[in-house]
Amino acid sequence: MELWIICNKAALLVYVIFVSYSVVHGASPSEILAYLSYLCVNMAIPILRKQRRLQLLGAAASAVLVTLFAFRLNTIFILLLPVNLYEIVLLSGGRNRLALLLGLVPLFLIPVDEKLIYLLATSLSLLLYYGMRVHTEKLEKIGEEREMLRLDLQRLKQSLSMNEEYIRQSQYTVKLEERNRLSQQIHDEVGHAMAGALIQMEASRRLSGANPDKASELLGNAIAISKEGLERIRLTLKDMKPRSEELGIHRLRLFADELSANHAVNATLTHAGDLDVITPLQWKILHENAKEAVTNSLKYGGATAIEFEIRVLNRMIQSVVTDNGKGADKIVKGLGIVGMEERAASAGGTVIVDGTKGFRVTTLLPLQKSG
Repeated sequence: MELWIICNKAALLVYVIFVSYSVVHGASPSEILAYLSYLCVNMAIPILRKQRRLQLLGAAASAVLVTLFAFRLNTIFILLLPVNLYEIVLLSGGRNRLALLLGLVPLFLIPVDEKLIYLLATSLSLLLYYGMRVHTEKLEKIGEEREMLRLDLQRLKQSLSMNEEYIRQSQYTVKLEERNRLSQQIHDEVGHAMAGALIQMEASRRLSGANPDKASELLGNAIAISKEGLERIRLTLKDMKPRSEELGIHRLRLFADELSANHAVNATLTHAGDLDVITPLQWKILHENAKEAVTNSLKYGGATAIEFEIRVLNRMIQSVVTDNGKGADKIVKGLGIVGMEERAASAGGTVIVDGTKGFRVTTLLPLQKSG
């Protein structure tokens, strides 16, 4: 803004000097002193940019000098007055509106043949002033919006960091609980069986010489107990491994089949890409978001057809749930949509909801780097 004011002053000063030399065929020592005085005062104003009061004082002094030069030396100096008055308004924060009106006072004091050029110079300076005001306000507004976006981004980063920490703690807690359950089960079932088998074998060893028949019976019992213990180990491991229909795309297909069977809805599922790259945590997010999207479709959309689509792209996993319901022109984010967004954000993803042609909920998750 200061650059525009300096250019405005320079242009007007050049014009004043040009007119003085062309009319009088030279400038008097007093006029040259006036030019230099004006230059000195106005060059000091931008130098004192960190001291607003001194700048305001300099602009006021320049206006007084210009008025004095106009009535003592040459009326052409009055052309320099408007830009100083507008500069006073800018430096006073736009509150001194009286300075704008004072710029019109010289019209009643200068010769008639100079009124037109003065009015033109005043109008151009006024347009420049308002242009700078609008530009400054836009810059301030952009700065405020940028600061708000920075604060929002900071809050989102903190929330994402907290979600990631919560996920890590949850995964660690689940592992500890599962490890404790498995350890307790092995101790209670397999451990007791193995201990009983060892007792039977030790007794068989001691009776092998004195009572072979009894020793053989005890050894048979130990073998039976050992077989039972091995079978319990096999069953325990089998229970730990989830069924195929509970994993990934199979679980989502089962959900679609149950939806078609239990509601008057035609649910279909399509997929493309390498589904093996989707982690169990990502599948969990996709499943829960799909359930929430279906809830919205049945509750608000009145849909009769719902389509699930899973695509593994180059860098993203795209899950889309689309229905043929009535949709909504304006999406109101309730707890359901907010929950979907938070789940996706916890894995570094995002959720896009569109209601123009039915409900369309898109969940995007980044692919996890291998290794």
